[in-house]
Amino acid sequence: MAKFLLKLQRYFRRKPVRLFTLLALYLAAGSLVFLHSGFSGEPTVPGSPRSPAAAEGPGLPYLGVMQLSRGFKAAATMPAGGRRHGPWFKSPSKEPSDRGKSRDNGGHRNRALRGRSGREKEEDRARYIGCYEDNTRQRTLRGMSFFDYKKMTVFRCQDNCAERGYLYAGLEFGAECYCGHKIQASNASESECNMECKGERSNTCGGINRLSIYRLELAQESARRYGSAIFRGCFRRPENVSIALPASQLMLNMSVDKCVDFCTEKEFPLAALAGTTCRCGFPSTLFPLHEREDEQLCAHKCAAEEFESCGSAEFLLVYQTQVQDNRCMDRRFLPSRAKQLVALASFPGAGNTWARHLIELATGFYTGSYYFDGSLYNKGFKGERDHWRSGRTICIKTHESGQKEIESFDSAILLIRNPYKALMAEFNRKYGGHIGFAAHAHWKGKEWPEFVANYAPWWATHTLDWLRYGKKVLVVHFEDLKRDLFVQLQRMVALLGVAACEDRLLCVEGQKDGNFKRSGLRKLEYDPYTSEMRKTISGYIRTVDAALKLRNLSGVPEDYLPR
Repeated sequence: MAKFLLKLQRYFRRKPVRLFTLLALYLAAGSLVFLHSGFSGEPTVPGSPRSPAAAEGPGLPYLGVMQLSRGFKAAATMPAGGRRHGPWFKSPSKEPSDRGKSRDNGGHRNRALRGRSGREKEEDRARYIGCYEDNTRQRTLRGMSFFDYKKMTVFRCQDNCAERGYLYAGLEFGAECYCGHKIQASNASESECNMECKGERSNTCGGINRLSIYRLELAQESARRYGSAIFRGCFRRPENVSIALPASQLMLNMSVDKCVDFCTEKEFPLAALAGTTCRCGFPSTLFPLHEREDEQLCAHKCAAEEFESCGSAEFLLVYQTQVQDNRCMDRRFLPSRAKQLVALASFPGAGNTWARHLIELATGFYTGSYYFDGSLYNKGFKGERDHWRSGRTICIKTHESGQKEIESFDSAILLIRNPYKALMAEFNRKYGGHIGFAAHAHWKGKEWPEFVANYAPWWATHTLDWLRYGKKVLVVHFEDLKRDLFVQLQRMVALLGVAACEDRLLCVEGQKDGNFKRSGLRKLEYDPYTSEMRKTISGYIRTVDAALKLRNLSGVPEDYLPR
């Protein structure tokens, strides 16, 4: 045996290429065996909260990390019934295969009682208005819809509908959520809404072709929707209507859908219903949408839809279509190096990212940052990668509050927000991301008290330092910017030294939300501030209020203190 090995060694010394070829063949064979064993068995994820058996229900099958990387196996186990849709997709023409089957309705009265107790807890967010009929061919709520056969809850449905500006949220079949601007069906007996929510058995989520409908009390009036269009309000007809709203068409069978579709096809962002005439255009100085009239003045029935209002010749009912107003969407770096460095200063959680979005749209120039955030860069803030002293951006985001850092800037826009709201927003960002939310455990654990103890004093010192060391400071309150965006944005743009035309600012109003807006409905069910916290923060508010008034400014808004 030893002689054989010796001869083999001498052979490969004389011809090393054959040795390397043999090794390559050996490794290739081993790789093929490994891959074959990887695909032949059912993949499992150690420590996974779900097993493969959990995917056999009517919802979306669970795909763990290993399953996603081994797509052939996942495809082979797809049910024969056809494609399964994810939890955020709802096909209006499809019904679950077992909908027609009889179900056990025993105990529905107990579930209804539990559902009512759950509804009482939801009163601050939404008001339950009853059980309604539904039809697969003509839905009762005709806006956005989605389903989730594993985790649907009343709150989740309300949250998603309110975030998109709808007035009503309806739950059906325990797992389906429908949103709408109006209810287009008759009431049904409460006993017919008898199915538990898939994600919370203590609440009722409609029944078979029955909707449990809620009126969303916190839905913003200015964000009301009809289908894909956003309701803007009732407005008096402008003097030069043919110039202000250049496209028009006579529609004897007028409806909101028809007018919105017409203006969308013509690529206008505004659809104005004027009785039997549909008009389209842009927000402009001739038609700025700043002076809303009483909606009763526009409450004239549509010819094609008796439950809809279509305005009149004198009072127009205006909707914003899905067409993007591109008059304020172009952005670039400054053509020449800026002579002055302007700070956009704020305490974390005070709306700095939102203010940057507004400034970029209003001026057409990118904003920079004292820091670097890859997620913001990926969302379109291209100035995020530039060094803050590059001079290529219109202003610089900063949360710094030291004397040396403040004196590095020639002027500043100081954005101030109610500390109670700012602290919660920053806590959510810290533990949930830019548009996410901190987990319940974080609010109830030690993290929240420690955060308030460390950050609340900083809210005050940040403003005081900028008032003391800033060279030219324009104070803007977040609440004023939300309430009167046009006027406050004019002030900010003037400080930046850019001549922004009014039409561009009106365009910004229609694109104001941006990509970093948390849901307005999803909030804590309790006040996280203790009496001791409130006492301390109120002291900081009074200190900042006094400092602002010493500079002949208006002080903090009134809603900062009454708590």
